[in-house]
Amino acid sequence: MDKSSQRKDMITQLKAMDSEEHREKSDSIIKFFLEDEAFQQAEVIGLTISAFPEVDTRRLIEECWKAGKKTAIPKCEPLSRGMAFRMIEDFSQLETVYMKLLEPIIEKTELVEPEQIDLLIVPGVVFSHDGYRIGFGGGYYDRYLTKYTGPTRSLAFAAQLCESVPVESHDIPVQRIYTEYGCSETKQVDR
Repeated sequence: MDKSSQRKDMITQLKAMDSEEHREKSDSIIKFFLEDEAFQQAEVIGLTISAFPEVDTRRLIEECWKAGKKTAIPKCEPLSRGMAFRMIEDFSQLETVYMKLLEPIIEKTELVEPEQIDLLIVPGVVFSHDGYRIGFGGGYYDRYLTKYTGPTRSLAFAAQLCESVPVESHDIPVQRIYTEYGCSETKQVDR
């Protein structure tokens, strides 16, 4: 099955999840992730503001703030298909942009360089057991990962894991994937 078909099928499947199940599974995934040593040692976490049916990252961001960690959120540049992370300290520093995504307001946030991020949470729609993923189709993270050399994690519902996904030469796998059942170690070596 090609990437587009796998992406579409998985999004349909995830959207069928009821809100209570989504919340419970998101909470379990976050609970397991908070035990990750890389998370515990990190000062700056890079992650997106999720939108249903993705694993809910708002609670994770709140947990980061409670633990004294800084959160860097991506600001996409649609024309160049690039992105840069910006530090947020409050959800009021976000604005709704194209496709109803929440992104940092440039005037209210500070730029964060790739080497300043201690741990990057990489979103995706479908994941293989060896850490490769099918994203949302924009290629933003594929490009960003060529500049980022720190540890990577993904948060996903167990249903999003499959044996394999189509892999292209530019694809960079994530090192660990957290589901509602715990950590799924990939076959990748930590960076």
